[in-house]
Amino acid sequence: MTSLDPRAPLVLDTRELGRRPGSQRDVELTVPAPADLGIEVLSVPEGSPVELDLRLEAVMEGVLVTGTAQAELVGECARCLEPIDDQIDVRFQELFVYDDVRHDDSDEELDDEASRLEGDLLDLEPLLRDAVVLALPFQPLCQDDCPGLCVECGARLADDPGHSHEEPIDPRWAGLQALKQDPQDSNPE
Repeated sequence: MTSLDPRAPLVLDTRELGRRPGSQRDVELTVPAPADLGIEVLSVPEGSPVELDLRLEAVMEGVLVTGTAQAELVGECARCLEPIDDQIDVRFQELFVYDDVRHDDSDEELDDEASRLEGDLLDLEPLLRDAVVLALPFQPLCQDDCPGLCVECGARLADDPGHSHEEPIDPRWAGLQALKQDPQDSNPE
């Protein structure tokens, strides 16, 4: 029994490889991006095309998947909130272990973390998601030297490099502004 849907775009059938180590198959396909592929400020839009170039290789323990993914990114600059349109190109490699391969007790820890084939099917979505998210910058910028926004008024500093404000008056001394000296008082007669 398998829980994977063979019609899902990121589920691949490896039956053609058989269990003959050394057999391989190259696959090129374009799939719609799954939901939430990215981080909060930069991501691949859901449903946009993701181009995959894959090599599936049968090995003793399972199927080794090596490949690249290319997709368009949209988001906003972490400093000035300007829109960002970019492209991502990630490489990945993962061994999908046959579901009936048994290891001794010392390999039990590895079994929990290993990607598994379900029957002859493998699901690329977790692998793609990890590769894309890890390749994204933590704080994406519209340009490397983006100055950001003015902390006082929110103006975009890249649009107005000479932007400035008057020095703020310390509120403890603000009352002294009302006590401006009268010019006649300073001239003794």
